[in-house]
Amino acid sequence: MWICSQLGAREHYAIPRALFRQGSLDQLLTDAWAPPGNPLAAFGLGERFHPDLTKAPVRAWTSRLLAFELAARLKRISGWPLIVARNHWFERKVVAYLSSSRFSVLGSQPVVFAYSYTAQEIFRFAKLRGWKTVLGQIDPGPFEEEIVAAEAEREVSFAPNWRRAPTDYWKSWREECVAADRIIVNSQWSFDGLAGTGIPKAKLSIVPLALEVNVPSVSPKAYPKRFTAGRPLRVLFLGQITLRKGIARLLNVTRLFQSQPVEFLMVGPIQIIIPEDLRSNQKIRWVGPVARNSVRNYYEQADVFILPTLSDGFALTQLEALAHRLPVIASRRCGDVVIDRVNGLLLDEPTAEAIEEALRFCLDNPDKLAQYSENATVAERFSLSCLGAELCALAM
Repeated sequence: MWICSQLGAREHYAIPRALFRQGSLDQLLTDAWAPPGNPLAAFGLGERFHPDLTKAPVRAWTSRLLAFELAARLKRISGWPLIVARNHWFERKVVAYLSSSRFSVLGSQPVVFAYSYTAQEIFRFAKLRGWKTVLGQIDPGPFEEEIVAAEAEREVSFAPNWRRAPTDYWKSWREECVAADRIIVNSQWSFDGLAGTGIPKAKLSIVPLALEVNVPSVSPKAYPKRFTAGRPLRVLFLGQITLRKGIARLLNVTRLFQSQPVEFLMVGPIQIIIPEDLRSNQKIRWVGPVARNSVRNYYEQADVFILPTLSDGFALTQLEALAHRLPVIASRRCGDVVIDRVNGLLLDEPTAEAIEEALRFCLDNPDKLAQYSENATVAERFSLSCLGAELCALAM
C-alpha cells in the first residue's frame, strides 16, 4: 500500500488516481482538498479535487493552508522564501499526521511517495520506520537551473528579477535523493540531467506522465488550403510564460512574422517582463491564466501547439494537445511524446532559428498539419493503467 504525499494539484493527481485504481492507495495526503459544494473552493481552490478520488482516503489541511497563505501575504513573503516556507509547512503537516494516533497503515511496510522539494522531512520519518520511499522528481534539478541561469543572463530584459534557488534548497533536495529508495523521473532528459549531477543511475526509473481526459471523441482538425489574413495560422502556447519554457526565443521570433498570416495565442501565468512592442502587438493575444475547465477552448481554437522549452521534466501539455488532435512543435528537452513529421515537429535545439523554421513549415504546409492532426492521439503508454502498473512494479 502507498501513502501519497502531494502539495498542489500536479498532473491532475495522476499518481494517487493511478494507485487508487490499482487498489494500492492507502492515503492521499495533500495541502488542500475542495470537493464540489465545499465553501472553501471559492478561495481559489476550485481545482483542488478530482472526481476519480471521490471515494479515496484523503487527508488535507485546507483551512490551515489558507491561514498560511494569508499570513505570508500579510508578512509580504514572496518568491523563493515563500516557496521554501510552504514546502516546509506541508512536510511538517504530513509528518505530524503520520506520527499521530489518527493514522494507521494497512500492511507492515508501506511505500511513501512524495514529490521533489517536499520530501526531506517525510522521508526522514519514513526511513526511521523502515518504510520504502519513492521520490517523484518533477524536473532535472540543478542541471535545469544552470540552463535557465544562462538564459536569464542572455535575456536580462525579459526577466531582470530572476533568481537562483537558495543553497539550502538544493542541500535539502540532495538529502531527499539519498533517502529515496527509488527516484522516478518522467523523461530521458530528466534522467540524463540528474545523472549528470551525481545521482546514481541505479536509483532512477523513467516513468512517463499519464493523461486521461473526459472529453467526447475529438475529430481531426480542418485546415484551409492555404493560410490567409482572413484565416491565419493560429499558434498556441499554453503554460507558464517564463524563460524556462523558451518564451523569450518564441517572442523574438514573433517579430519576424509581422507581415505573415500568423496569430499567436499566449495562455498561462505571465512571469516575465513583456516588451511594449509585443504587449501591443495585434498578432499576439495575451490571455493570462485560465481555469483547467477552460483550457479545452484554446486547444480547439489553435492549428498547432508550440513548446520550445529549454528544460522540462515532461510537459503534460503535449499530451493535452494531442488529446485534442492538435499537432505539436516541441523541443527534445522534455518528455518523449512527439514523433517528428508524424504528429508534429521536433526541434533538435530550441533556438530561435529552429522555431522560425518550424513555424514557416506549418505556414507553408497546411496539408501536413492536417496529416499530423490525423495522427495526433495519446498512446496507451501514457494511460493511468500503465502508470499504475509501473508504480506497483517499482514497489516489488
